[in-house]
Amino acid sequence: MLKEVLLTEEGLHNLESELENLKTVKRKEVAEKIKVALSFGDLSENSEYDEAKNEQAIMEFRIAEIEGILKNVKIIDEHELSTEIIHVGSKVKIHDKECDEIFEYRIVGSNESNPIDGKISDESPVGAGLLGHKVGEVLSIKTPSGIRKYEVVEILK
Repeated sequence: MLKEVLLTEEGLHNLESELENLKTVKRKEVAEKIKVALSFGDLSENSEYDEAKNEQAIMEFRIAEIEGILKNVKIIDEHELSTEIIHVGSKVKIHDKECDEIFEYRIVGSNESNPIDGKISDESPVGAGLLGHKVGEVLSIKTPSGIRKYEVVEILK
């Protein structure tokens, strides 16, 4: 049995858009690159052909990967989220005790994580460490840079 994949509505939309683009636009582009490379003749010394075939393989792998994700997706209904405890889909404000800064994150499934956009995976050290906790709790979470202390300041929808 494959693992259930948690996604927000936005994450689902982004994956569906990427899949559509790969199937309709990128496939045609790569097929054209292969066609042009074939016209150059001798395939044994044709780096353009090798490069295009490699690009095709990577693209087809990504298509299969997205299709697999979509078959096992569970949508997080953000309207039903509780603000009592932190769970996947929660937006949280935490106070990093060491650097005395407040950070805001949304806890998302690993396929949607993007720390630059403030989306951290439920499988990351901080994301996993926050799950199940309430406002006011101070947590010690083991991170790659050592143990960090965080206080849960607010849980938002």
